[in-house]
Amino acid sequence: MRSHRGILIGLLLVLSGCCYAQDQPRGSRPDLPAQAVSGPSLPAKFLSRMQNKITSLDDQLTKQTQQYLERMARKEARMQKKLYKVDSAGAKSLFAGSAQQYTALSQKLAGDTGSLHLHLSGEYQVYTDSLQGMLKYLQAHPRSLSTADLQHSLQQLQGLQAKLQDADQIKAYVRQRKQQLSQYISQHTNLSGVLGKDYQAWNQEAYYYGQQVQSYKDMLNDPDKLEKQALAILGKLPAFQSFMQRNSQLAGMFNLPGGNPSAPQALAGLQTRDQIGGLINQQVSAAGSAGVPSIQGNIQAAQSKFNTYKDKLLQAGGGNSDKGVADFRPNEQKTKTFWRRLEYGANFQTTKNNYFPTTTDFGLSAGYRLNDRSTIGIGASYKLGWGSDIQHIAFTSQGVGLRSYMDVKIKGSFSATGGYEYNHFAPFASVQQLRQWSEWTRSGLIGITKTVSMKSRVFKKTNVQLLWDFLSYQQVPKTQAVLVRVGYDF
Repeated sequence: MRSHRGILIGLLLVLSGCCYAQDQPRGSRPDLPAQAVSGPSLPAKFLSRMQNKITSLDDQLTKQTQQYLERMARKEARMQKKLYKVDSAGAKSLFAGSAQQYTALSQKLAGDTGSLHLHLSGEYQVYTDSLQGMLKYLQAHPRSLSTADLQHSLQQLQGLQAKLQDADQIKAYVRQRKQQLSQYISQHTNLSGVLGKDYQAWNQEAYYYGQQVQSYKDMLNDPDKLEKQALAILGKLPAFQSFMQRNSQLAGMFNLPGGNPSAPQALAGLQTRDQIGGLINQQVSAAGSAGVPSIQGNIQAAQSKFNTYKDKLLQAGGGNSDKGVADFRPNEQKTKTFWRRLEYGANFQTTKNNYFPTTTDFGLSAGYRLNDRSTIGIGASYKLGWGSDIQHIAFTSQGVGLRSYMDVKIKGSFSATGGYEYNHFAPFASVQQLRQWSEWTRSGLIGITKTVSMKSRVFKKTNVQLLWDFLSYQQVPKTQAVLVRVGYDF
């Protein structure tokens, strides 16, 4: 569905550009470079930022894919060794040439520079197509940009696109291997104990690689502010619109000649709306009073049949989709980088005396998502004193704290929370006073967290925690046993 939606959006962009070009006054030439490029300058750093982004994605994709292929080959070698002991003929047939194929795929991806002409295949990437068209256009109209830098950027982008297509070929090969392995196991149920565990590990590896490739595609097609600004500036130029109509991947796929959809060669063989309407009226008239119900029934039957085939295709992993169907509970955090698995938060906790807040704990935290359900993290807090009452307000440092925690989702928006903390509750005037560890107290916390999503650009979630300090009874003097904290994730 994502690839179909991308093609439709891109086609609309090309066709809308064609209509715009047709609206230009007669005698004007929208592709004249001198007039076309006059106007606001492009962002100065967008080219270097784009190069860094492409280089980073290319390096990550190459490294991850090579490691992935090595792990897959080792897993298959382990399965082959186990199977050979009980079915030598089946092992030779099932694993014949697989190790060589993994090596060949790895070598192809590592050496692919995209120097050959790239044909549109797999999922259509609207933004990537626009980015490539922008670089080609700027090569012809460099303005203040370096022609060498533009050429280098275009080569980088083409190289990354080529490697993404190589990754799609790798996934297609792995889908084929999965079908072969699963078919063998289903036909030899007595050997499921021999291959079952290793096959499940192999299958999980295949799923996570597909997710990893999709994440790289999403990052490539997620323009930053400077890239958006550059495309917005060029998008207003009739010359750029005309250039994209002739040179974009989508225009080439639909063979739009010269960006003019009204040209005779563009319309050859296509039926107009009136012609289609006339054919339908003829069919309805020929069928008499039963014509409309008959056509409606045929349309519904065709739609039902189409949906059936589509479901079968998706279940089989067809359509070159990056979003495979997992037959296990996947950890969606596994394919994310370390920094993308971090989440940051802030919370506060207030102590009152006759409705006046005497102290407030302000805390900051950084958590690492182990999986979709569990997060571990560390934090620190600062206790601010407000004074004794409304008539005696005074800001003082009343303490600090070091925190660790773990959250595990229970159900819905509720999570179980546990943590271990060190707190310095005594007022202090200098950092030297905090070095007396004998004045620090320990807290062991367990409780429940309720998470509420927020529609805010800064804060993503609100967390309300009800915590019990089971170590508070050991403290002298005894500290507060039940704590209520309100926190925010951003």
